[in-house]
Amino acid sequence: MKNKILLFALYFISSPCQNIKAQGTTDHVYFTTGYKIGEVTDTSAVLLTRLCKASKPVAVHHKQKEAPFKSPIDFDNNAPVHKMEGAVEGAFGQVRIQLQSKDTLIETDWTYVSVYRDFTLKKKFEGLRSNTTYTATIEGRKGEGSPITQSKGKFTTAPSKNETVPILFTSSTCQYYWSYDDSLRGFKIYDSMLKLNPLFHCQTGDYVYYDKPGPMAYTVSLARHKWHAMNSWPSLVDFYRQTPLYIQKDDHDLLKDDATPYSSPFGELSFEDGLSIWREQVPIMGKPYRTFRWGKDLQLWVVEGREFRSDNKIPDGKDKTIWGAEQINWFKRTVESSNATFKVLVSPTPIVGPDRPKGKFDNHSNASFETEGTWLRQYLADNNVFVINGDRHWQYVSVDPKTGLREFSQGPVSDSHAQGWNPDHVKPEHRFLRVKGGFLATKVYREGDTPTITFMHYDVDGVMVHEEKISAKR
Repeated sequence: MKNKILLFALYFISSPCQNIKAQGTTDHVYFTTGYKIGEVTDTSAVLLTRLCKASKPVAVHHKQKEAPFKSPIDFDNNAPVHKMEGAVEGAFGQVRIQLQSKDTLIETDWTYVSVYRDFTLKKKFEGLRSNTTYTATIEGRKGEGSPITQSKGKFTTAPSKNETVPILFTSSTCQYYWSYDDSLRGFKIYDSMLKLNPLFHCQTGDYVYYDKPGPMAYTVSLARHKWHAMNSWPSLVDFYRQTPLYIQKDDHDLLKDDATPYSSPFGELSFEDGLSIWREQVPIMGKPYRTFRWGKDLQLWVVEGREFRSDNKIPDGKDKTIWGAEQINWFKRTVESSNATFKVLVSPTPIVGPDRPKGKFDNHSNASFETEGTWLRQYLADNNVFVINGDRHWQYVSVDPKTGLREFSQGPVSDSHAQGWNPDHVKPEHRFLRVKGGFLATKVYREGDTPTITFMHYDVDGVMVHEEKISAKR
């Protein structure tokens, strides 16, 4: 695929919409599952999209249980996948992508998608300018001479590490298709977050749930369906075509609860199948652990918690790990070489907690990983790193009593997904506790000459419910 870079006087109006040229024919393709802009740096971005047969997904028609989770009643797991709620079949055809700034156009050639990659296309764009807004135009067609479907969005590249620029980003976790709280748009938080105009979003895992009904993802086709259904909710489509994404996987969007490389298959779905589908469905290239610099005052570390871990159930000790030696060495090297004012670790699972006392052995706040967890909490505190974590179905701010490490738990994407902790059980390490859905917004800015970071918890409707403001140490 060859890029053509053209410099010209530009007249262009961007709008985050999808429109179809040559109406009235039957040979269209669609972008029903949207597209995603990922891994944005000051010079590059990855774009991912998928061609679809229909302009809308199969509508919800099953009745649901009461919360939590609101699973569908009498769901037939053996029904044809294309008839299941949220189903969007893929379509063969071609995709072309254009990125446009004030004075530059970058355009790919028309490229065919493949059934073997679920009709997705992924492309990394390099040589972009820092702190620059690009309009992204995704075009699809069945072939030369066919009608063209077009979808537009935008994103802004990261500022260089020497630039002082205000940054606001959002983060979320734990979204089950059937826990939707808006029957037309899907999840309220995406529309609430979009109103804040974040520069990017961190999704910290459990993007879908293979091991919850509606359907249970016992096969590759059922697992792919989970992604199609989730991505076709209009609130997600609208959010992600305007908001770059850094995404992580956890257990439920890889295989099943507490998944490790040692896990048995989930039906016919293996751990290796889960990895393959993950790489196909997300806008990531290269290592699953990454770091991103956003100007002078912010650096993020986006880590991997499933691919390199030990078996959860073996005895704890110095060799038992969640991150693995290679990732730990990378993390230490990059943290210690960073001169960013604020350092933020984005983790799919808790590091401080507290977690539920019984039956949990999957994360660094559990006794089963006490050795690595104790070291990691001290290391993060010594290097002034803040933690944003996923996986917990309640919101909290915790301060580790031994090290002072601060951790911010986002909570699930809807109130019906919230559970797992007694809201009256406030422990000494809790600075904030709320067993409801919502999201976290983080703002990095200057007050006069003082760098400041503020962590803000919101409910699903976009109402702030807690705020923690921290100024850089002089």
